[in-house]
Amino acid sequence: MTMDSIFSLSSLLVMPFWFLMAFVPTWKWSKRIISSPWIAAPAALLYALLVLPGIAGILPAVMNPELAGIASTLGTPEGTTIAWVHFLAFDLFVGRWVYLDSRKRNVNPILMFPFIFFTLMLGPIGFLSYMILRLFLPKLEEPNNLSLTS
Repeated sequence: MTMDSIFSLSSLLVMPFWFLMAFVPTWKWSKRIISSPWIAAPAALLYALLVLPGIAGILPAVMNPELAGIASTLGTPEGTTIAWVHFLAFDLFVGRWVYLDSRKRNVNPILMFPFIFFTLMLGPIGFLSYMILRLFLPKLEEPNNLSLTS
């Protein structure tokens, strides 16, 4: 399979989950499916399959990042595909948290659509904007210290 094909098909690993969060957020199966952190595993596995064969060259570059070196790596079809799959896996994981947190706080799904959309399209902007919204939402008791509370 070519790198172009892998790049083109990789989004299929995450799009069903984004569909559930954005378009059927209150369906009982949506929350049940999205509750599993394993939804990001297929994209993470693809990332591992793409990175591990070249780990000897990639690890030194990320351990001592320099703009020219990272730009050179990302400027290849392989580097771009690896970065894209990285985005897919992590944006989905963050989107999952945004979705679950909003459901727990009973935020109206219509209000949440833009936050889910921007987390999909521009990950950190969607996350940051939801965190700002969250400042105005009722506080919840968190069961542990691993939560993102304001």
